[in-house]
This record gives sequence, C-alpha cells and structure tokens, in this order.
Amino acid sequence: MTYSEDQILNWQRDQYEHDMKYHFDILSLNRSDRLKHYALHFAKYAGRVARGDEEQKSLVDTVTDALLVSLSTANAIQQKLEHSPEKSDSAFFVRLTDAAGRIGDAAEKIDHLEPFLEIAKRGNQDIFDALLDFGMDKAINMDQLINGRRKELGTRQFFIR
Repeated sequence: MTYSEDQILNWQRDQYEHDMKYHFDILSLNRSDRLKHYALHFAKYAGRVARGDEEQKSLVDTVTDALLVSLSTANAIQQKLEHSPEKSDSAFFVRLTDAAGRIGDAAEKIDHLEPFLEIAKRGNQDIFDALLDFGMDKAINMDQLINGRRKELGTRQFFIR
C-alpha cells in the first residue's frame, strides 16, 4: 500500500485536532520545548524496539505511537510530510534509532543557539518513512491503527467529552 500526499496531509490535520483536544498541555509549550518533548518520545520508542521480546508494548503499538508523534512533530515544526518508500537498505531499528538520535541532536542544538530545524525535519521525515515502510513490509493498515489509537487515547481523557 502506498500513501498519497492528501492522505498524509489529512493525517497531519487529524493529528492536530486530536492534539488540540487531548494533548493541549503539549501544544501549549513553545515549539522548541515541543520538539524536545517529541525527541524524548522517539528515544523511548527506540528503547522499546531495542528491548525486543523483553518489551511489554508490542512492536506494532510502538510503531503506531511513533507514527502519531511523527505527525505531531511535523505539525510543531511546520513540516509537510511525504512518503518515499525504501530509501534505505538498513534494518528498521537502525533507521529508527539513527533518525531519533538526529532529532535529539536537533533538540539539543536549540540550547546552544545552533541551527537545528533542517536536522529535525530530515530526522522526522526519515522516521516517518521508516515507520510507513515497516507497515508496508508487514502489510499493516496504518490508517486503521492510527485511528484506533487516537480513539483509545481519547478515552483516557475523562475530563473532556
């Protein structure tokens, strides 16, 4: 399955609406703090993947969560995502951890007033590509996963109906 630019843009719009309703605490942060927050998420997901069978969360759940965070990251840094399948022969784990490390590097550069935005965008795009390539390789319907996960996350917010 391939993903069109319109479908990906709709995912980003839907993620923004979801974040406004259920994650306003994060959207209220300034953009640099949001990028740092998302960099920590990506580090967490890389750790989950590294733990393999020792990890309680399934790989598919981790991929789904990482995809949602990639969409949120793109919105925070004003990035229009696209999918370019099979850019790398590297294993999924290597692609994910490499890109997560680059986003962490970008977030750290903020504190030193060094250029960071292009590094963050490239890292996020590479994570996004790795996640969609993983889904395509495993014949996973990513639309179904992200919509299901958003619904699940929405039920955890008891104070908003």
